[in-house]
Amino acid sequence: MNNLKTVGLLAFMAALLGLIAISLGQSIWVGLGIAAVFNLGAYFFSDKLALASSRAKPVEEHELPQVYSIVRALATQTNMPMPRIYVIDSPQPNAFATGRSPNHAAVAVTSGILQIMTYEELQGVLAHELAHVRNRDILISSIAAMIGSAIAILARSALWFGGGRDRENPLGAVGALIALIVGPMAAVVIRMGISRAREYQADRTGAEITGQPMQLASALAKIGQATAQIPMNVDPAFSQLYIDNPLKALRGGSLLRMLSTHPPVEERIERLREMAYGPR
Repeated sequence: MNNLKTVGLLAFMAALLGLIAISLGQSIWVGLGIAAVFNLGAYFFSDKLALASSRAKPVEEHELPQVYSIVRALATQTNMPMPRIYVIDSPQPNAFATGRSPNHAAVAVTSGILQIMTYEELQGVLAHELAHVRNRDILISSIAAMIGSAIAILARSALWFGGGRDRENPLGAVGALIALIVGPMAAVVIRMGISRAREYQADRTGAEITGQPMQLASALAKIGQATAQIPMNVDPAFSQLYIDNPLKALRGGSLLRMLSTHPPVEERIERLREMAYGPR
């Protein structure tokens, strides 16, 4: 269902782009072409950008033997190459994976997560992160970002240079105005929906890899409580990569749910419980 929801949301974004282009009397390919230039660069260098932004440092096996052992076993089990391992000096327990493909993957963990997780919980977290790589979530988010950027570019170009096929027609002008205002907002909401769907799917895939959904559920309970209390300085552009929103403590959880990059931890835990024990 998570994968179907992702496909549906991407299709809706593409349809929205087409409708906006028609309303504004512009070519879809203009917006997509400009957006592709910016977003393809970000896609190919996503791992370097995310790691640099988080000030993650590469570590060798003797520095984090437990993490290396878990990741190597999980990578072998899933027929994936061994990703690079990084550590982030932060007391907030969190982690993320990045890379456009399994051959270019990296996994980063905070020093905080290493202090509070049991071996089994850490295994659940790292399986979740490898699931993101296995499910090609960087590619999916890049496609969503490209379509969203194209919508924003078309709207801005119409704002500055004029748009609409028939400026004399009041209804056409209203349609163009709606496209200018509603289109970019709708694109943001859809992108956040895709991000939440990918988190649910990574939870499910990670739990299937370990065969122990409650390992990840226990880890998420600890992480969710800590991220709401311990701040972490993270570039908002990369916050969706983390297993839980690292900006939660700074924003006080006041954002609307539909604008959140992550599903509520409580719902994620409940889904994992259903995997383990069945519906209540």
